[in-house]
Amino acid sequence: MAKILLIEDDEAISIGLEYYLKQEGFDMLTSSKGLPSLEMLDDVALILLDVNLPDINGFDLFKKIKEIKDIPVIFLTANDLEVSIVMGLDMGADDYVTKPFKAKELVSRIKTVLRRFTTKDNHNLIKLFDLTIDTNRMLVLKNNKDVMLTALEYKIFLIFVLNPNVVFTREKILADVWDVNEEYVNDNALTVYIKRIREKIEDDPTNPKIIVTVRGIGYKLGDENV
Repeated sequence: MAKILLIEDDEAISIGLEYYLKQEGFDMLTSSKGLPSLEMLDDVALILLDVNLPDINGFDLFKKIKEIKDIPVIFLTANDLEVSIVMGLDMGADDYVTKPFKAKELVSRIKTVLRRFTTKDNHNLIKLFDLTIDTNRMLVLKNNKDVMLTALEYKIFLIFVLNPNVVFTREKILADVWDVNEEYVNDNALTVYIKRIREKIEDDPTNPKIIVTVRGIGYKLGDENV
């Protein structure tokens, strides 16, 4: 099973999560401090990272981890302020869970993130319109130039890419991105994210061909042959 590194300074939370995740079949490593964990990244498939650590801010540690190895990271924190959540996701975090959380919910999120990272190298490129999506490196290229999507914009876009014949309601998009409905992502926010994605990938964002609106329902991936 996948090896998970839990970086958490709260001993009670660490012991409880370690026990529960072992029962779920995961191989566990734990660290109560951030900097020593940088020596523990070998064979790690996913990191659960507490934002508030005694020796380093979790966001700063995240940057150091990504400089060493591309490992999926789920932030754990008691801070549910929207600005902190957006900051973590814009940095490239794969998910963000606020305390207190249900262990079962966390396991579901872990499994979802791991599925996104298990695409093999020889199957990781998706080409559509003038875009190339590299699902291993989480990159989108337009005419061979990097499209700078945030982590959340990428997740929303990938929903359409991986489901080309499906019409998604707005509620379904939010549920798929987060796996469970989260209060801090609302309908208005989704409108803004779709607008930003279109501005980055469409030739004419006012007349979108890649992410098209299905009136009265939601959105879908456009048909290249139309």
